[in-house]
Amino acid sequence: MWPLGHAAIAYLCYTVSTRARFDSPPAPLPVLIVLFGSQFPDLVDKPLAWYLGVLPTGRTLAHSLLLLVPLSLAIYALARHAGRAEYGIAFAIGAISHALVDALPVLWGGTSADFLLWPLIPVESYESGAPTILGLLFDSLGDPYFLSEFVIAALAFVMWRRDGYPGLEIFSRPRSEH
Repeated sequence: MWPLGHAAIAYLCYTVSTRARFDSPPAPLPVLIVLFGSQFPDLVDKPLAWYLGVLPTGRTLAHSLLLLVPLSLAIYALARHAGRAEYGIAFAIGAISHALVDALPVLWGGTSADFLLWPLIPVESYESGAPTILGLLFDSLGDPYFLSEFVIAALAFVMWRRDGYPGLEIFSRPRSEH
């Protein structure tokens, strides 16, 4: 899945979770944390595999539940200790949803989900260096899974709008009065 799809699914999971727990839309900073969490596995694994060659594929270490679950629990514990438990929940939802969504294609005969338990279950190296963005894009164009990301992103955008665009205000400047 592409970054947009991961961000959209993580946001949808997080807003549903927040509304179920608090009956209100998400707060701005946790939204940014969930978005960071949704990209975290790729931000770790892709460079380590593609550019440094220390991982067998771009889906191993940070895509493994053996790392993500303890890491998420540790981040939650630290955030809770600081009085910001919601930050830990946001990271966990983003990061764990990323790994689980990457495993979905196994349901229709796609790639293996062995990376979820790496290194207990070895994964086969299927990449030979960093692919180009255009190469990845052209390889994905006919894939219904790729195309569904745009529908999911549209749904996430509708929910984000309904929630009042949380997170956006962090980047807006206060207007000066003249």
